[in-house]
Amino acid sequence: MKEVLENTLLETSSEKWKNTPIDYNLVKQKIAESKLPSVGKASIREIRSLINAIEKASGKKFIRMEMGVPGLPASEIGINAEIEALKSGIANHYPEIEGIPELKKEISRFVKFFIGINVQERFCIPCTGSTSGSFITFLTLTRANKNKDTVLFLDPGFPVHKMQLKVLGINQTSIDVYEFRGEKLKNILEEKLKAGNISCLLYSNPNNPSWICFTEDELKIIGELCAKYDVIPIEDLAYFNMDFRKDYSIPGKEPYQPSVSNYCKDYIILISSSKIFSYAGQRIGCIVISDSLFGRDYPDLLRYYSSSGFGHTIIYGSAYSVSAGVTHSSQYAYAALLKAANEGKLDFIKTVKVYGKRAKLMKKMFTENGFRIVYDHDVDSLIADGFYFTVAYSNYSGEKLLEELLYYGISAISLSNTGSLRKEGIRACVSLVKDSQLPELEERLRIFNLNNQ
Repeated sequence: MKEVLENTLLETSSEKWKNTPIDYNLVKQKIAESKLPSVGKASIREIRSLINAIEKASGKKFIRMEMGVPGLPASEIGINAEIEALKSGIANHYPEIEGIPELKKEISRFVKFFIGINVQERFCIPCTGSTSGSFITFLTLTRANKNKDTVLFLDPGFPVHKMQLKVLGINQTSIDVYEFRGEKLKNILEEKLKAGNISCLLYSNPNNPSWICFTEDELKIIGELCAKYDVIPIEDLAYFNMDFRKDYSIPGKEPYQPSVSNYCKDYIILISSSKIFSYAGQRIGCIVISDSLFGRDYPDLLRYYSSSGFGHTIIYGSAYSVSAGVTHSSQYAYAALLKAANEGKLDFIKTVKVYGKRAKLMKKMFTENGFRIVYDHDVDSLIADGFYFTVAYSNYSGEKLLEELLYYGISAISLSNTGSLRKEGIRACVSLVKDSQLPELEERLRIFNLNNQ
């Protein structure tokens, strides 16, 4: 069978493209039916919908790397706490906007034990996933000073954050940090901030999609420049402690998750339950606001809200408007998960390390079949193995590569959707790829490489 396949691949160039693991004409038909102007520029959810249609029509499973969702079971600790909360009768009560006391306490303890910072309980508020947290934060910060109407992204980044600003009508700008790591970050960042129109900046650490991790020196640059130009850093820790090159797993002991909070007094940290606890379906995360920022007064907020106090406004103005409270039972689940982690009863890092091991195997399969890693270094060290990695193939743009891989039953997203200037690359997520699928991935990559010789 293998010999027959390789012989067919050596046919004329007009024919060889039709010998793909997923029927060539069927994939082409489904792409046409999707009416997407460009598959390579499609959103994550649009790609997902297209692949669902191809899988249903072909009867063949894709190696799905397009969507960053947990590939592990949700923790029983959260599930049991949520069940008990529902049985206690809380379903008929509206949750308080600022969050239940048990959760606020555990969030405060969590950032103390795993980041090494002190934030009062009342400055820790739940949100319906950290994506909701960013929406609420953007909404408030860009209205705090009428002269600061723009959000700066340290890219590449999560495409939905940019979509949120587009929906809200908020200006945005960005820096692709690939060429500006280490001390090089200072000049390019200061050039942006000194313009005076930047309200806040956002980055993820570890980074989605590149998996780069800012060093302490880089975080110091970010924190000090934000303080100098009164810009609020928003630190998205969706992949909290998931740089597996260091052991961050012991609560209350160094090393801690690197954070900008060590280098400035005004900051916001977004933490998600989706990846570290595999609790994505219940949409629960939190916004941690520094004591200093929570207490600040911004008269320009009165243009939109009833209060000029930042802390009061983000809770009772923005958060209330967006969700009117976070689901009661999910808050009890999140509180239980954080409590277990804080007390050393739940080693969430040990659980999610499987992603790093899988990434190492998958990257090897790609590079042995003609691909190369796009974001391959963290300053002076190799990129870590984690939830995501980025790859490119000679003579393909990222958008074209994404579309071409659909014929081979492999899905991803284009780096061009993430704010990256590396237009040749795609982002691969390892979480939904089962270990049993790895031989199939390797074979499909081998065929792709043969077809492109």
